[in-house]
Amino acid sequence: MSSASTENVIIIGTGCAGLTAAIYTARANLKPLVIEGNQPGGQLTTTSEVENYPGFENGIDGFALMDQMRKQAKRFGTRFFQGYVKKVDFSQSSYVISTGEQEFRARSVIISTGAAPRLLGLESEKLLFGGGGVTTCATCDGAFYRDMDVVVVGGGDSACEEALFLTRFCSKVTLIHRRDQLRASQIMQDRVFASEKIEVLWDTVVDDILGAEEKAVRGVRLRNRKTDQVSELPCKGVFMAIGHIPNTQPFAGSLDLDDDGYLLPVPGSQVKTKIPGVYAAGDCVDHVYRQAVTAAGMGCQAAIEAERWLAEQES
Repeated sequence: MSSASTENVIIIGTGCAGLTAAIYTARANLKPLVIEGNQPGGQLTTTSEVENYPGFENGIDGFALMDQMRKQAKRFGTRFFQGYVKKVDFSQSSYVISTGEQEFRARSVIISTGAAPRLLGLESEKLLFGGGGVTTCATCDGAFYRDMDVVVVGGGDSACEEALFLTRFCSKVTLIHRRDQLRASQIMQDRVFASEKIEVLWDTVVDDILGAEEKAVRGVRLRNRKTDQVSELPCKGVFMAIGHIPNTQPFAGSLDLDDDGYLLPVPGSQVKTKIPGVYAAGDCVDHVYRQAVTAAGMGCQAAIEAERWLAEQES
């Protein structure tokens, strides 16, 4: 693929935000180029069943959903290039996007690189992630654990929110925290402590997740950090809530990031960055909702903003 010409729009990332932006800009005849990494479709491709994306009465496999979106974008003329963006230069009139092996130029850019959940790094966690009972989203997967015992790993607001949400479905929720007090806001702590369905295990870490051989979680092996005592806790699901890492490293220094590395939009907009013609959408910006449908909505916003901005440059 030649990098001699300047693209109207380059979209970085192929999750719900990026592919929605591709559909909209392609239908606007902007001939977008999408730079996708080695996991086209992003995190959702690891989800075995998506029940809360509108339009699918009986749910849909995450990989199938992203595959359909990719095909839809391609039908309208979207082009795809597989590679990782390593460096950007927004100081020139045509923005430079480099993958190391290849350099592209664009009049406008939509960043939709997503965020990766922080995980414990256990081999069993990797084997059971997605369809085996290890997940990072109670809103997405909580309903699958109706009348079951589950654990939530973490101690911040997100962990407390996940635990409280899961009480709607689960028989019991055990919140596992490595310290002797939660890092969550006081109001979230009060709600957790007031719930009869939630038990908090202090000073405890997960050493292993049991059930890899059966490909279904059957419990966790725990270790108390103060006494070194090891125990096993039966459960059917493990919800990781120890934070996310936004995939924004190539943009540090060019765009504003918050303390956690998320891209910061300008005041009054969800998707505009401080650089005219450069937009950001999805989980690399949004650390509150982190849903497929909200990412798609932001992708739509970014595409419309890019289309309008490009039209203004020509007028």
